[in-house]
Amino acid sequence: MLYHLFDYIEKTYSWAGAGLFQFLSFRSALAVILSLIISMVFGKRIISSLKRMQVGETVRDLGLQGQKAKEGTPTMGGIIIILAIMIPCLLMADLSNVYVWLLLTVTLLLGAVGFADDYIKVVKKDKSGLRGRFKILGQVIVGIIVAMVMLHHDGVMVRMDAAEAAMRELEVVETLPIRDGIEQAQVLVKTSLTNVPFLKGNQLDYRDLFTWLGDNTGAIVLNLFFSLFVIFIVTAVSNAANLTDGIDGLAAGVSGIIALALLVFAYVSGRWDLATYLDILYIPGSSELVIFCSCFLGACIGFLWYNAYPAQVFMGDTGSLMLGGVIATVCIVLRKELLIPVLCAVFLIETLSVIMQVSYFKYTRKKYGEGRRIFRMSPIHHHFQKLGMHESKIVSRFWIVQILLAIMAIVTLKIR
Repeated sequence: MLYHLFDYIEKTYSWAGAGLFQFLSFRSALAVILSLIISMVFGKRIISSLKRMQVGETVRDLGLQGQKAKEGTPTMGGIIIILAIMIPCLLMADLSNVYVWLLLTVTLLLGAVGFADDYIKVVKKDKSGLRGRFKILGQVIVGIIVAMVMLHHDGVMVRMDAAEAAMRELEVVETLPIRDGIEQAQVLVKTSLTNVPFLKGNQLDYRDLFTWLGDNTGAIVLNLFFSLFVIFIVTAVSNAANLTDGIDGLAAGVSGIIALALLVFAYVSGRWDLATYLDILYIPGSSELVIFCSCFLGACIGFLWYNAYPAQVFMGDTGSLMLGGVIATVCIVLRKELLIPVLCAVFLIETLSVIMQVSYFKYTRKKYGEGRRIFRMSPIHHHFQKLGMHESKIVSRFWIVQILLAIMAIVTLKIR
């Protein structure tokens, strides 16, 4: 809103100072600061309200050190993160940008799914929470929305050389005039191209997987495949973030580090010069995701003020499902979805530890009549707790691992 307001003031009244809001770096810095202030100031009031409403966590006794001390700690704190993302983004971002509205929609919808689950658990006192099929249904709906926008919205395009577009036989939406510093004609195209990390020919067109089916059938199968792929990514990363949210500060800290890496990807993908130099897809309009990622980063850091050990509030499913879904959506929009196994490896390891534990337990129970375990407890952060490691040390080490993963992900811009 402020972006459009000051743009109007500059054009109408020629006030030079209003032009400051046209600079991405300035709006990004303000977005981080504002999200921090909102999460820290309003966070305290929200926590007090949750305490008055007796919206406290019910803790099962799993034999973990310090576990029972968390009994009664307010949950549903994901509301703080959502507010700290939504308000600064609405104020600082270009609201004519399709990607901004897509991410805000995903934030609200997955936040609502998580809120419903938390509400049933802590207010209605039903420990089972929202039924699994309804939770999955909500994630699937979000995935369908993301897929439909990416496939069919007119604002979702990639810019490239006209010669390359002709060679790939891509649908040209607009031909751009040749300007200084650009030797070849540029076009905006609708394409299913994505970036592939680590490989020299770092682009993959999902359409190429189905060319053998012919144009019409191939297009239908491509749309179906891409939609199912997006649904899988959104659902998987959302649930993985939910599994990671098991000890104080873990999910929020890991998500904040991922947000910082995504901010870098959004910046380079939204600048023609950097995208050309790095040989990645230039995505017009994606630079506005720098603002969203700044809000996302500030919200995670601000939430840690109250969620770091010993936690004064838990984010609950309201926050964790939303965090994972938003991360997945940003990766899809920036066409970095194939980088998720690297960037979100902490989430992946947490999920795999649960799958391995459950599968091995069922297998050994069927084979030997007695279930056996790979880990002392899953997800894997509880395994380290069972080994006697303090949860603050576990969180710190997971953060270090995530920082290394984020650096590795960013380095893939040059390693091919």
